[in-house]
Amino acid sequence: MKKKILSLTLALALATSLAACNSSNTAKDSASTADTTQNEDTASEGKTEEVTDDTVYNIGVCQLVQHDALDAAYNGFVDGLKEAGIEEGKNLKIDYQNAQGEQANCATIASKLVNDQDDLILAIATPAAQACANATSDIPIVVTAVTDPAESGLVKSNDTPGTNVTGTSDLNPIDEQMDLLLKLVPDAKKVAVLYCSSETNSKIQAEMAKTAGEALGLEVIDATVSNSNEIQQVVQSLVGKVSAIYAPTDNMIAAGMATVAMVANENNLPVICGESGMVEAGGLATYGIDYYELGKLSGAQAAKILKGEEKPADMPIEYLDATKLQVSVNEEVAKQLGIEIPADLVTK
Repeated sequence: MKKKILSLTLALALATSLAACNSSNTAKDSASTADTTQNEDTASEGKTEEVTDDTVYNIGVCQLVQHDALDAAYNGFVDGLKEAGIEEGKNLKIDYQNAQGEQANCATIASKLVNDQDDLILAIATPAAQACANATSDIPIVVTAVTDPAESGLVKSNDTPGTNVTGTSDLNPIDEQMDLLLKLVPDAKKVAVLYCSSETNSKIQAEMAKTAGEALGLEVIDATVSNSNEIQQVVQSLVGKVSAIYAPTDNMIAAGMATVAMVANENNLPVICGESGMVEAGGLATYGIDYYELGKLSGAQAAKILKGEEKPADMPIEYLDATKLQVSVNEEVAKQLGIEIPADLVTK
């Protein structure tokens, strides 16, 4: 049955905590055109080129895994470029590659894109971004769906990258997400943070969730997986031990959200998620960012780099503003769990 999702933009006065992966064998044509030139700029400057009316840009894409949030970020990126006058079929060729959730595949894809001498690389999610940054210090890299580029070793600082990398962060408003958890599960005492232990972005969010939860009087524990086959067992182990689960924007958990929901919902265990795609896949609710809009922001950045207007080293990591944050509630799951949606979560 198709889930009924209530997705509403809240006019909350929240100016805090703003923000916070089919290897595709059908990848789009990535051949470099004769009139696209490779510049030998330094790593800190990135690559620029003379833009002429007949310039065709070649962009390589490395996406960690297929799930709603990352797919939306990619689609937004393409549309952001289009709004800037760079469009597939006209002056843009994209070589899209998906690593199917395997970090080793990210390294292989990154090497391919570098060998192809693409004009720019889009890296979607932290492991993909790290693989691409390790593969080249010359080709400009725009990242998206990366929680903290500086903490992940991609840039010198989020304000002044100083490398060939820039992009957008999907750092979530974790304080507000924990508040949402208590609104929906007011009797919660102990909460598990469910994430993949090898994802840097998830470790960062887990620590933030612990701090936020403890400030609300909650006991917050780790519930980690190292591969997707462990998800069902780990969630099952939480039944009867915690009041709710918090699942941040972890790529492995997002891709396996149907499994999380199957176990949790059957055992009356609410799951507050990091993004709306996870809610649609069976989570209870989230207050988070719109990944399509995040991707568009990255697309606008890429357009400036391709046109020679900006260099990655000088472009701060960008975040969505508060008006782009949304509450999403899975009404079907709420009904199944016997949870009433508070009126103040809905603005008419």
